[in-house]
Amino acid sequence: MTVLILWASGATWKHVVQQVLNEWKKVKAVVRASSSIPDSWKTNSNLTLITASISQMSVDDMVKNLTGCEAVVSCLGHNLTFRGMFLHPRKLVTDAMKLVYAANEKLSSQKQIKIILMNTVANTNRGIKETVSKKQKLVLRLLRTFFPLHLDNEQAADYLRLNPYENWVAVRPDALIDEDTVTEYIAYESPIRDCIFDPWKTSRINVWNFMMRLITEEILWKRWKWKMPVLYNKE
Repeated sequence: MTVLILWASGATWKHVVQQVLNEWKKVKAVVRASSSIPDSWKTNSNLTLITASISQMSVDDMVKNLTGCEAVVSCLGHNLTFRGMFLHPRKLVTDAMKLVYAANEKLSSQKQIKIILMNTVANTNRGIKETVSKKQKLVLRLLRTFFPLHLDNEQAADYLRLNPYENWVAVRPDALIDEDTVTEYIAYESPIRDCIFDPWKTSRINVWNFMMRLITEEILWKRWKWKMPVLYNKE
């Protein structure tokens, strides 16, 4: 099995790539040209590094990257700088999902690729009309208006949700924290807490573990495909 990971150059996702290599499968990893790559990656025969900007990839480029893959995991995000939040590419995640979808259409002879999008619990699943408090609605409206990165997350999940392609999952963690080991966690169909005024912890390594299990465990995949599970560390 080969997994394509978009974007593998953040500190957390370097850890993800390494763990996938240690425990499971072959990896294709898209990295920025400016990324600092661990020396061990450069000599690992199970890892193919793709130095590229997602926003500059063509459909044919993505077809090449997806060929032979059974899953693509998007952990794309905007840099929390003025440039990263307000300048081009403002729809980095949404455009990446459109690119993956278009490339997968060209690979129609291949088994449908699993698409796993790391999203956010601040994005409500409008497909099932989740209950949101008035205060939370107000804050989310402000985020949608003044922070393009939040709108990008919403539109990326909406693009998957509103397309006929069903082989996807959008994972929604709550307040992300760093932990060294996988701990107990629970996935819910909708938030059980107010993500603005009563958030709960979700460790990045648990998010990674859940996403990798979605790839390898068919029962889990069938449970959550075409859905937007919310992930919390167990209290």
